[in-house]
Amino acid sequence: MSGRRVWADLGDGTPDGICVDARRAVWYADVPNRCCVRVAEGGKVLDRVDLDRGGFACALGGPDGTTLFVVAAERRGMTEPEMVTPGSGRVLAVEVEVPGAGRP
Repeated sequence: MSGRRVWADLGDGTPDGICVDARRAVWYADVPNRCCVRVAEGGKVLDRVDLDRGGFACALGGPDGTTLFVVAAERRGMTEPEMVTPGSGRVLAVEVEVPGAGRP
């Protein structure tokens, strides 16, 4: 790859899975901070969805493309024998304003 650059400085954000919306903003799932965050190029936070567990991946879909689906689980930590609590995995769904871009 060439021309690498920082698209957005996320500060304490810890992105895992990401998806792009129709306004070219990016949603990212954040495991340790238990949230999904929508950011614009440059790093401005546009929206945030707090979760009751760590978010590992996210995608926009549903009939209008405005459902944010989040794969989430209770995180134990990287040094634990099992990094997530068994049976704690969920697919969470939250309605958002801006639909996804393209196909998930």
